[in-house]
Parts: sequence; C-alpha cells; structure tokens
Amino acid sequence: MTAHERSRSRPGPRPVQVLAVTSGKGGVGKTNVSVNLACALADLGQSVLLLDADLGLANVDVLLDLHPRYHLGHVLAGEVDLEAVILQGPRGVRVVPAASGVRRLAALSDAEYAGIIQAFSALEMPLDTLVVDTPAGISDNVAHFCRAAQEVLVVVCDEPTSITDAYALVKVLSRDHGIRRFHILVNQAASVADGREVYRKLNTVCARFLDVALDLAGVVPHDDYLRRAVQRQRPVVAAYPRSAAAGAFRRLAREVKGWPVRGEGAGHIAFFFERLIQQQPPAMAEASL
Repeated sequence: MTAHERSRSRPGPRPVQVLAVTSGKGGVGKTNVSVNLACALADLGQSVLLLDADLGLANVDVLLDLHPRYHLGHVLAGEVDLEAVILQGPRGVRVVPAASGVRRLAALSDAEYAGIIQAFSALEMPLDTLVVDTPAGISDNVAHFCRAAQEVLVVVCDEPTSITDAYALVKVLSRDHGIRRFHILVNQAASVADGREVYRKLNTVCARFLDVALDLAGVVPHDDYLRRAVQRQRPVVAAYPRSAAAGAFRRLAREVKGWPVRGEGAGHIAFFFERLIQQQPPAMAEASL
C-alpha cells in the first residue's frame, strides 16, 4: 500500500457536537447547567471540552474550584498556547477558562477571533462535544457564539421575567441571525409538570409571533442538593449523584448525546471558531466593506 493510499484509508476526525448554552437573563442557573451537562456527558463516555465564553465575567472555574494561571487573553496576546490554558476538571472534562473582569475580552475584534481560530486549529485532542457557556442576555458575543454553534440550549425558569427575556433572546437570534431551532431547558422547576407548563407558555408565544421550532430538552427540578453542591464548588452530578437534579442532568445528557451532529466541517473543532467570523451579522459585514 502506497503512502497516498494509507493516508486515504485513515479514518477522518470524529464529528464534534457544538452546543451553546445561553439564557435571556442572569440568575437562571445557566453556568450550572453547562458544568453539570458537561460532566454528565463525560460520564456517558464522551470526550468533553467546556468553554467559558462569558468573556469578562467568567465563573466556570469558580463553580469547579479551579485556579487558572492563564486564560484566553494570554492566548490572544501570544504569551502561551492553548494547551497551557486548558484545565483538567471533574469527570475528565477539560475546561477553557475565560477571564473574569477583563473588559477587553468581552468585545473581541475579528482579528482576535481569528487568533482563537488559529489556537484551536493547532489543538490536537479527541473530542466529542464542545459545551459553550455563553454570557446571559442579548449581546454581540452571545449572538456570535450561538450562531456558530450547531445547537442552542436556552435555559429558562418559572419566572415572568425569565420567560419574557427568553422570548426576547429567541426573537433576536431568529430575526437577526437566522437561527430557527432552539432546545429549551426549564431549570429550578417546582415539578416536571410545572416545567412543562413553562415550556408550553414560551412555545405558544414563539409559535404565534416567530418562525422558529422549540423543543423541550428537559426539566431540572428545584433541589437543595444543587445549592449545596454550588457551596462545595462541585457539580451536583459528582457531589450528590442520587439527587433529583443529578438525575435530571443525566437525562439531559442522554438527550444531547442522541442529537445528530449537523453541518459540514463538524469534524474539526476549529470549524466552530471559523464560523464566529465568517457568519457576521449583515450590519457588521456591510461595515467591513
């Protein structure tokens, strides 16, 4: 067999599922969802990378009691490579920390996004899932990450402001950025029935006014063990694996694992970051002409 034939016979890279976890407002437990989902996916045998994309108000490392020496800002400055930034988290989850309080990272230029692409292009590791913990609310950074991801998981809780803000987020992402499909996770629900009712309310108003498809990815109940896990700076799936919240996250992980990996180029992780600058909003694209 020639070298060319051997090259052609090698299996290609495994497709990578990229999931953006977001919310219309803060305080709904979005980062906790990202952390526990990543750990639950790892427990299912997935190779998981958790990216803290809240560039400016990072807290994934706080929830996991990690103490990063470097962050993405150091990568952008050319001080270290990405391998030096990645931390080993619980359950085998690898974590890319952001930089808490570094304002410049909250508004990256296209050149800086290109720097991130280059850094991830050079990263060689087997990977099944990239979980992106986005900032809360509606901002250019949120739109960038959600538009580049293959799947968007919107975290909402049973509060009028949370439902209203989740609707506003879906509206902006669909109207201005062309995202048509969203997965909804109801967090801190009093019961599964109450969680399903929250989803029904949100789905009803979206179906009436927006051209989008929503599905219920899961319901995480209000659980005091979740609060205790946060205080211990551990994911609830590890600290209290028999708790109701841990069970809900395991069910969510099985749901996510079953989603097909969509989109060309999904076989390499840098594709996600390439999309960050290739799919600019129309206004930004016109401004660059």
